[in-house]
This record gives sequence, structure tokens and C-alpha cells, in this order.
Amino acid sequence: MKRYALHLVSLLGLALTMASVIPQRAAADDDDPPGRVARLGFVRGNVSFEPAGTEDWVAAVINRPLTTGDKLWNDTDSYSELHLGSASIRLGSTTGFSFLNLTDNMTQVQLTEGTLNIRIRRLGDDETFEVDTPNLAFTLLRPGNYKVNVDEAGDATVVVVRDGQGEVTGGGSAYTIHPQETGTFNGTDQIDADIESWDNSSDDFDEWCSERDRRIDNSVSARYVSNDVIGYEDLDEYGGWRQTPEYGTIWFPHVAVVGWAPYHYGHWAYIAPWGYTWVDDAPWGFAPFHYGRWVVVGGVWGWVPAPPRPVVVGVAYVRPVYAPALVAWVGGPHFAVGVGVGGGFAAGVSVGWFPLGPREVYVPSYHVSRNYVNNVNVTNTTVNTTVVNNYYNTTVINKTTVTNVTYVNQRVPGAVSATTPQAFTSAQSVSRNAVTVNAREVATAQVVATTPAVAPSRQAVLGAGATSAVRPPATLQARAVVAKTAPPPPPPSFAKQQQAIQANGGKPLAISQMHQIQPEPSQTRAAVKIAPPAKPLATQAKGVQPNVNRPITPNNPNTTNNAVNKGGTPPVTNTNNKSYTDRPPSSRPNTPANTPNTGNAANNTKTVNPANTNPQLDQKHQQQLQDLRAQQDLERQKVEQQQQNDKAALAKKAADDQAQQKLNQQHQQQLEDLEKKHDAEEAKLKQQQQAEKKAPPKPAAKPAKDDKPPKKDK
Repeated sequence: MKRYALHLVSLLGLALTMASVIPQRAAADDDDPPGRVARLGFVRGNVSFEPAGTEDWVAAVINRPLTTGDKLWNDTDSYSELHLGSASIRLGSTTGFSFLNLTDNMTQVQLTEGTLNIRIRRLGDDETFEVDTPNLAFTLLRPGNYKVNVDEAGDATVVVVRDGQGEVTGGGSAYTIHPQETGTFNGTDQIDADIESWDNSSDDFDEWCSERDRRIDNSVSARYVSNDVIGYEDLDEYGGWRQTPEYGTIWFPHVAVVGWAPYHYGHWAYIAPWGYTWVDDAPWGFAPFHYGRWVVVGGVWGWVPAPPRPVVVGVAYVRPVYAPALVAWVGGPHFAVGVGVGGGFAAGVSVGWFPLGPREVYVPSYHVSRNYVNNVNVTNTTVNTTVVNNYYNTTVINKTTVTNVTYVNQRVPGAVSATTPQAFTSAQSVSRNAVTVNAREVATAQVVATTPAVAPSRQAVLGAGATSAVRPPATLQARAVVAKTAPPPPPPSFAKQQQAIQANGGKPLAISQMHQIQPEPSQTRAAVKIAPPAKPLATQAKGVQPNVNRPITPNNPNTTNNAVNKGGTPPVTNTNNKSYTDRPPSSRPNTPANTPNTGNAANNTKTVNPANTNPQLDQKHQQQLQDLRAQQDLERQKVEQQQQNDKAALAKKAADDQAQQKLNQQHQQQLEDLEKKHDAEEAKLKQQQQAEKKAPPKPAAKPAKDDKPPKKDK
């Protein structure tokens, strides 16, 4: 009996232990930040940006990661482009845009005025993509190409579905828009809908979007890197891929700066909930600094990418997880790592870091779960999960430092970048505020995996953009939108965040901590109205198909055709003779996993203007560009190898500093001349290709009437 009682007590203790552990693990998973962001990858004209939690508009800077609460404004004749992995969002002229919610499976954007072009290549069963406008919410149900326009008054929305399928919700009704259809919706509380066939029309903004889509469709880099890596489409123009024995195919950037090293030309911005985030200056500088690893091969820096999607169906695949910066931090008496407790730096110190190499573990400085640490590493490099767990237990759980690690890039000349604490915490240029470091001290310095714990200044949140006078009108900023899905409360103000970060020892706030300082529910989302549920479908006679373009109305025999004048559901014009069933049975149509995606801008462009397209000619031109860039990569490789040999020969002779400086200038001039030559070659080739496109096609030769088949010899 006593043994039974002891056994019962032990079981109860185990149950209580599990009960206390399980909620903690669930809470930790809820505190994990999203595994993706949106990248601002292109800006033309006057584009302004307002970070979440601030009320300051600054000039938009490329490569800035955007997330929930961030806002953009395109002024007159201005374009901008965002990428979210498998989705592209392009903003036209005089467009007000913001993210109401951006997570791993939810993209909810707000369009108060202007034009959006959205191209989705993949849409998972658990993913939702919603565009909220002043009079309706538009849910994108399939991969495809979409266009949404809101007029200046905010009481009319036009939705164009070139490819894909979507659903409009507003005014208590729901409408399905199928491929090659255009829906015009007027009114706010009550919508007057008109859905008809798309007339294949296009404007300058459409042509620009199609051109940007072709860059993605024809990208060579998609062969070597996962197409869920944000920003990979810019790698083709600014570098080349080369096979290496140890690391496989590596991307090498084309740079004209002698001694160039990653994480040196850019600035640190503070973006919640990740904390300090690297924003690179290069037009290609997003994917190589938030995914994969860096390594030196033959004296030249190369980027080892995140592995591409597996071709074999059924192979496990985890979408690459975004990281704010894949670096390790240098500690020691002259560096600030480990001394920024409570939101401040010690006097006379600098902040130093270097890029992580292949198979080296990235440890987040923000609050995460063990599962997150595994995913952010295994999706970005080849690393043993046992090693990852060791790092997690040591640095995250026990708050100590892993000391038995030799970092491959720590002793590479020029790999360590350093700047002042003032530049680090106020988004100033690292290259213009660089601090010279002692190579011997760096080689033996302690390495800390996590970012220095220091509260950011307001400028760190605003980033490197200058204060902008270009901003949306006040009436537009206060304009309410209709949402089908209730968005989360807006992020807390920066003042509240800064105070909480200082109380947190300078460490970034967890998601749960952010929720605690958010505004009261009565003060949140005053500018978002939840759309009323759609009315039930009217009863149809057996065998009669309902009109898909008519809003769903209750079965009321007293309803007449003049319902608009009586305050009922407005009529809808349907000029499309296509036969469809009504709304999908669920919020997302069933799309087989292996069904090829036809929703791309290239197909759309052929439909818009078939006279100006030639698939064979486009393929030929694309191959010509690829061959030219491959030849240029070989030339560059020879020049870089020769430069390395020159440096080695000079080192053997122990030449003085003046000779070294002269050699560096010579190498710099060689690289600049090579860049000019390559630019001229590509410009000449593109000019020839444009001439070929403009030239009229040669008519096929017809056989002469007098021509007769030859007689057979007897």
C-alpha cells in the first residue's frame, strides 16, 4: 500500500510538472517573431515611409524590412516595389499603403488611395492575403495577378483579376471575381457593383509591373537559391554563380571596392521585435545579409545561399526564416559586447562584428523558442541540430557564452567591421564611421553570439532616411477602411517601447511584452471597420445556377428591381457570359499541390499586347545575356586572381606602405575599368536586341509558280 501511495505521488508530481512546462512552451512559441518580412526593393520618385509606432515620415530607403504597422506613401509619378517571398506588391502613383498584419500565414494590407499590383506565385492552404479599402475587403484566393485601385474620394474601388480568383466583401454582400474579370464597386455602406469581362487594357504602370515580373520569371539565381528567399531576383544583375569544391555553387558579387567585405557598407536600424537589423546600401543587398552565410574562396568573398526548394515531391521543406543579421559580435576590453546592460555603452569602446560562415550557428538576441532557433539555422545553412541545441541551452537558457568555437571568418583580413556606439544606435553609415581595429586583438578576442543589449534612439527606428515633407494628406491618413479579418491592435508608440526596452536591460521586447504596452482596445483600430457578414444565399430552383456576379441576398419575395431606391441590395450589372458556380465552398479553392502556376505577369503581357511579343526572340535574348554575363564572370575571376597574386608577391618582398597603396589604386582602377567595359557590352547587346524587336518579321519565302518537282531518273 505504501509503495502504491509513493507511486501515485510520483505520478501526480510528474503531471504537475508537465502541466507547468506545456503552457510555458506554448507561450514561448507565441513569442516567436514572424519568419518573413516585406522588403522595400525598388523606389522611383518621391516615396515616404513611416515606421510603426512613430508619426514621423522619412524618405524611403531600399532594403528596409517592413512589417506590421509600417506605412508607405507614393507621391505623384512615383513607384515602389515590395517583396514577400512568393508575393510581389507594387505601388503606383499617389498611393497610400500600410501593413495591418504580416505574419507567416497572414498578409493584410491597407489601401486608402491609389493603385496596387499584386502578383502571387504560391498560396498555401493556411495562408490568407487580404486587401482592405475604404469600401470593401478583397481576399485573394488563388495564385495569380491582381490590380486594385481606389479613387481619390475613397468611395469607389476597381478590382481587376487577370489570373487567379478573389472575393469582395462589403456592404453586407459578397462577390466572386474570376479570371479575366473586372469589378467596379461604388458606395460605402451600400455597394453598387458592376462586374464585366476585362478588356485587356493596360497603362504605363501595368507595363512597368510586367517588366519587373519578367525579371523574376527569367532569374538564373532561382536555380541555386530557394525562391522563398526575399530579394534573390536582384542577384543576377550584380554578380555571378560559381561552383566550388567545398561549398557547392556560390554567388560572388561584382564590387569595385578593393578590400570589400560584407556587413560594412550600410547601417543598423532598430525594427521590432527583432531589434537591431542590418540595412545594406547595395541594390542587391537583402538576400545575402538575411539568409545563408558568407565565406572567402580564393581571396574573394562569396555568399553560400539557403538551399532551393526540393524538386522531389514529398521531401520535407521548411520555408527559409528571415534573420535581422547573420553575424557574430566581437568582445573584449575595447569592444562594447556584453557591457551595454541597462541601455548604455561603456566609455571608449567600439561595436564590432563579422559575418557568420557556413555551418556556424546564429543565435537570436530576441526572445524565441527552441524550434525557432532550429528553423532559422537549418533553413539557412547546413548545420547539425545537436550543435544548435547546444547553443540554445548555453546562450539562451543558461545565459553563458559558447567558447569552444573557431569562427572561419574571424581571422580573415578585413572581415571584422567596427563603428562607434553613437553610429550604431542612431542608424548612421558604418563605412563613414568605421573604427580601425587591431588584427591581432580581433583574432584572439572573445566572440559573443548575441547583439549588444542597448536601447535604441528614435533615429534608429526611423533609419537612414532624411525627414520628408512628402506625406499623405491628413484626411487620407485618417480615412477608415473595411476589413474582413480583424487585424491586431497597432504597435505601441516608440516612447513606450523605448521605456520598456530600457527596463528590459536593453534587450528587445518579446511579443507578449509588446502586447502589454499596446493601447487600450477602445483606442485601437478606429480607422478599421469590420465588414458585416454576407447575407445568406437566396433559394434557387432546382437545376438553375445562381448568378455569380450578383450579391448574395435573402430570399424575400417582396424584393423588386427597384431595391436600390428602397434601401435594399443594389443590382449588379453582368456582361460576362462565362458560366461559373457561386462562391467557393470554402475560403480557398482546392488547388492541387502539383498544379502548375499560370498566374504570372509574362502570360498577362502576351495577352495585353500580343503584337509586341515573340517568345523565341525573348528566349534568344535571355540566353545572350546569360552567355555574356558568364563570360564577364570568367574575366572578373581572372582579374581577381591576378590581383591576389600581385598582393602575395608584394607581401613576399615586404614592400612599404606607399607601394601597397599604389597597388591598391591600380587594382581599384582595374575593377572600375572592368565594370565600365561590362556595362558597355551589356548596353550594346540590349541595344541590338531592341533593334531586333522593332524590326518587322521577315515574310516566309513562297515557292514560285513555275517551280515543279524534279522528275525521277529512269
